[in-house]
Amino acid sequence: MTAIPNRIGSIDQDVFKQLESEVRSYCRSFDTVFAKAKGARLWDKKGREYIDFFAGAGALNYGHNNEKIRSRIVDYMMNDGITHSLDMATEAKERFLLTFQHKILKPRGLSYKLMFPGPTGTNSVESALKIARKVTGRTNVIAFTNAFHGMSLGSLAATGNAYKRGGAGVSLSGTTFLPYDGYMGPLFDTSLLMEKMLNDAGSGVDKPAAVIVETMQGEGGLNAASAKWLQRLESLCREHEMLLIVDDVQMGCGRTGTFFSFEEAEIRPDIVCLSKSIGGYGLPMALTLIKPEYDIWNPGEHNGTFRGNNLGFVAATEAIAFWEDGTLELRIKEHSLSIRKFLERAATRYGGKIKEVRGKGMIQGLVFNNPDDAGRLCRKAFERGVIMETSGSRDEVAKLMPPLTIEKELLAEGMAKIEASLSEMYDFAEQKEAVGIRR
Repeated sequence: MTAIPNRIGSIDQDVFKQLESEVRSYCRSFDTVFAKAKGARLWDKKGREYIDFFAGAGALNYGHNNEKIRSRIVDYMMNDGITHSLDMATEAKERFLLTFQHKILKPRGLSYKLMFPGPTGTNSVESALKIARKVTGRTNVIAFTNAFHGMSLGSLAATGNAYKRGGAGVSLSGTTFLPYDGYMGPLFDTSLLMEKMLNDAGSGVDKPAAVIVETMQGEGGLNAASAKWLQRLESLCREHEMLLIVDDVQMGCGRTGTFFSFEEAEIRPDIVCLSKSIGGYGLPMALTLIKPEYDIWNPGEHNGTFRGNNLGFVAATEAIAFWEDGTLELRIKEHSLSIRKFLERAATRYGGKIKEVRGKGMIQGLVFNNPDDAGRLCRKAFERGVIMETSGSRDEVAKLMPPLTIEKELLAEGMAKIEASLSEMYDFAEQKEAVGIRR
């Protein structure tokens, strides 16, 4: 048996390899030990700097250790503020509820009751599915190809990825999968298929309690639904008395350009799932927004020990200040254009290698003809000090997802490193091949 290291501070991952479960994943992609982070930068134990184009999978929209949010958290703790409270009433929760109501919901003409289902996105999705079934008295839920909604059994049943589903260990049921917008190609409106199947008693589709959808599929490969398709989806939900659930766990809190990803489509979901960056500082927190007429829970029907993360309430309340004057939305728009121009330039230069550019806002990426190239790019970018990941059913998309607050110069530096990585993959390889031919 290999001896277990007894030292702390080494840069290698021996401790994690020997003591942590084989289920670990991100540390396999980013082979170092991180020690410090600020804004859109991280440093490992050797002091090497990395530009963060990953942002905690979307949990750090406001960057690492944002000073304004951190100051609020520290002050709260130093004044002996309540940290854990189950779902008891606290000043921190009261302040968050009022701030969210007056700064986020009211300006957008939205009316929701706020439910705190637990600390993670899958908690929010599970509660959304449960309340939809309770309201309608039905079981079936329509989900979509390439969807990702979480790793607990109910959420996983609505997730399309075969690898993720394979880890369940039991049969996953209660859902019907239909093709997402664009799944059948740009000329086929998949909402027409959904309409046909819902209206046909011979389709075999049990009348659904709800439809759950991501307006843009992050883990599924940056597939974005059009406003027209989403509006048609909402119309079908109204026609068939199904609840419309929007999973905004990753795309919410500004990732696509507006606080909620569905604002541009001008739809009004019955239920909205939020997590990741709603916690402001990377703190575990989730929300389920429910239209008041559907909030028919009995006390304690869906509960959990960590629904009352008061540090999350404090951080989330301060983070909402970013949305008060439109400055952040303007910055997102400017950064989005810079990212799009860079990606389109790369796609043009390497047209035989790169299939297309996908995404919007500050979550965009390159789709590679050879899926392995997306992973190669991420590895080479990491060698140059940029952290980014892949997505898609074949990991064919290399994804850029920096904090929304990243500095313009740092964003440009990160993209330049990615450009150099692409050049190493393709230009240098072609030069070597040409030299070989001449010889």
